[in-house]
Amino acid sequence: MAGEHTSATETALSCVRPLRMGDAAPVFRARSTRGDIDLSRYRGRWLVFFSHPADFTPVCTSEFIALARLAPEFEAAGFALLGLSVDSLFAHVAWMRAIRETFGVDVPFPIIEDPSMVIGRAYGMIDERAPDSSAVRASYFIDPDGIIRAMNWYPMTVGRSADEMLRLATALKRVEAGDAVTPEGWRPGDPVLSPLDEATALAEPESDWFCRRIKGG
Repeated sequence: MAGEHTSATETALSCVRPLRMGDAAPVFRARSTRGDIDLSRYRGRWLVFFSHPADFTPVCTSEFIALARLAPEFEAAGFALLGLSVDSLFAHVAWMRAIRETFGVDVPFPIIEDPSMVIGRAYGMIDERAPDSSAVRASYFIDPDGIIRAMNWYPMTVGRSADEMLRLATALKRVEAGDAVTPEGWRPGDPVLSPLDEATALAEPESDWFCRRIKGG
């Protein structure tokens, strides 16, 4: 029924395969550095939901600094940011304070605590048999209807590109209408590509029919 929530625990236990693009993002309630979070409250807007292995670690710190600095651009593009790790809320708050005092950067988006790992496991961020989240660096791009449109995973030792996360987010939003697809490295304002269908292939005599750039980026 509408309005009902499936708990992260139930989702994790009942999941028969990993989440894929096109799946509904499992809903949950959790505590965060910005108050209680109910994922269903993000319906109606785009969301980038990402996990990190642990607070007070070098790669994660560099990612959060970069994401914090780009947060206004995510917001301007219509995307909310939401982080998660298995660390406690107390650890999150202490880490955010340390980043602010050491690097002069205020992290404006919420970070969820997941000490029981049920949310991470529901999303496939953490393997069912893993004792901790030390190898998890996952990102989910969720549309306004709560559907996962893209996802990626990185190893613990390699940081994600905050700029690429923003680029992917804006590209997903651009192609939502179905009137275009985006080429390699596309950024807002760049030309897009004309979608290819059978009618186009049969009717177009031009040599570039299979890869045609159009305005309207």
